Amino acid sequence: MLIHPNFDPIAIHLGPLAVRWYGLMYLVGFIMAIVLGRIRLRQPHVAAAGWRAQDIDDLLFYCVLGVILGGRLGYVLFYKASYYFANPLDIFKVWEGGMSFHGGFLGVVVAVVVFARQRGRTWLEVTDFVAPLVPTGLASGRFGNFINGELWGRVTSPDAPWAMLFQSAAPDDAAWLAAHPQQAAQNGLYAVFQQFHGLPRHPSQLYEMALEGFLLLIVLWMFARKPRPIGAISALFLIGYGCARFIVEFAREPDDFLGLLTFGLSMGQWLSLPMIIAGVVMLVWAYRRGKFPVAPAGREVLKKA
Repeated sequence: MLIHPNFDPIAIHLGPLAVRWYGLMYLVGFIMAIVLGRIRLRQPHVAAAGWRAQDIDDLLFYCVLGVILGGRLGYVLFYKASYYFANPLDIFKVWEGGMSFHGGFLGVVVAVVVFARQRGRTWLEVTDFVAPLVPTGLASGRFGNFINGELWGRVTSPDAPWAMLFQSAAPDDAAWLAAHPQQAAQNGLYAVFQQFHGLPRHPSQLYEMALEGFLLLIVLWMFARKPRPIGAISALFLIGYGCARFIVEFAREPDDFLGLLTFGLSMGQWLSLPMIIAGVVMLVWAYRRGKFPVAPAGREVLKKA
């Protein structure tokens, strides 16, 4: 079995200040988004649509605010609403963790709407430009989860080549043994726990990094290399991310305060299903509409004509 390295979550100690790996991963994600955005500007159809380097810098600022505010509020509302309503000041304790991708996604949508109105574009034109840049941020965030030894996967067979022991999961491992005695006995997990003081689990953070990050990046980047109808790239992102997250959730340990919900699906899966459905509907709509992006200046010329 593999053993998680149990990294120190603090990358740099600066006296009373501490720079955490998770924060650095967010920074890496944003830097990669800028780099990929600059590369996107070299594509003829993107440049023809009027995108400039200044747009990337301004849009990134809006998206950073959207990710942080939306991600935090999404976690508060989607996952622990009753707790935070009873302890509202704890909402601001972001250093204790708690971010939701789906909330961050909604926050970015709001940020994009504001940016689009300021630039005289439709919000789908902006999301089409941004979508291929997002997976690197997702991959960075999931690697940050892995470094922190959090959001580990479900218990798996000790013979599986991907099985990994997470020291931070020890209390949950003991609770799992108590709740699943028959399954533990059949798979020899009592002996594993006695020897290693933990249980073999899926390193689901790495699965998410591979699917939501690298694979989704390749799919979106290849798709966006050619001119696409407005909304098509955004639709493919919804479909791709929703499918990747839905699949990985079968290996990821559900939140202990929620568990599995209706039909044995997790909260992450229930939140991903609307994304997939919306993506399919949007993709069909985009191609039926058949409208392609035009630079704001060109749009004004068309209006006058």
